Amino acid sequence: MLKILPDPSSIAEYVSAILVAKIQAKPDVVLGLATGGTMEPIYAQFVAEARQSKLNVSRLTSFNLDEYVGLSADHPKSYSAYMQEHLFRFLEFDASRLHLPDGLAHDLAAHCKIYANKLLACGGIDLQLLGVGGNGHIGFNEPGTAFDCPCHVVELAEQTRIDNSRFFAKGKTVPVSAITMGMAEIMQAREILLVATGESKAQIVADWYQQDVTEAIPFTVLKRHPRARIILDEAAASLLPDDALQQRMVANG
Repeated sequence: MLKILPDPSSIAEYVSAILVAKIQAKPDVVLGLATGGTMEPIYAQFVAEARQSKLNVSRLTSFNLDEYVGLSADHPKSYSAYMQEHLFRFLEFDASRLHLPDGLAHDLAAHCKIYANKLLACGGIDLQLLGVGGNGHIGFNEPGTAFDCPCHVVELAEQTRIDNSRFFAKGKTVPVSAITMGMAEIMQAREILLVATGESKAQIVADWYQQDVTEAIPFTVLKRHPRARIILDEAAASLLPDDALQQRMVANG
């Protein structure tokens, strides 16, 4: 369940290799995709490997975890724009198979149901990529979110908005709410890869390891998933106790 690699570059190579192999084995795979700084080197490495191997991505389907409420798909700080910038524009994806929540949906509650139903109609997620917030959120499922909660609109925690302010120009306000895939959809994924890098994630990683499963730290629910892998660089793993380091996965795990 736990794998520790030296740095983000090593993690990018490891995760990218998994993605390429998964697509080669199942060209119509359904991927759950994440955004944020942690994913940028992963997507860059994946693009490089996909181009080198002439990987056919035209049949895969993707569902993104979340989107800010109030931002259009072409807003430069939307997650739709992020995906175009870091992944979609580089490879020959079928745009009709790339799904993201609509931050401008007129009826947000109805849109969440539609998004969840589209995912179900595709048979669910084969492989879900995740990052983790400093307060333990996955997707935008903030502390206190019920583990059986489906896709929904969430008011972002103050700490989440502070953390994400670095992606916005000085003086620009971070949106106060977002559409997020729920804990229910995330946990129904057949395989999960959660990646955490950097010293800023060390404390929440240590909390995840030491705490029982609790809605106060959404990240902990992954302990219940039979095929969830927690992939850390050495900085993110720096506060783990010695017994965690001794139990980490072997290199080919």
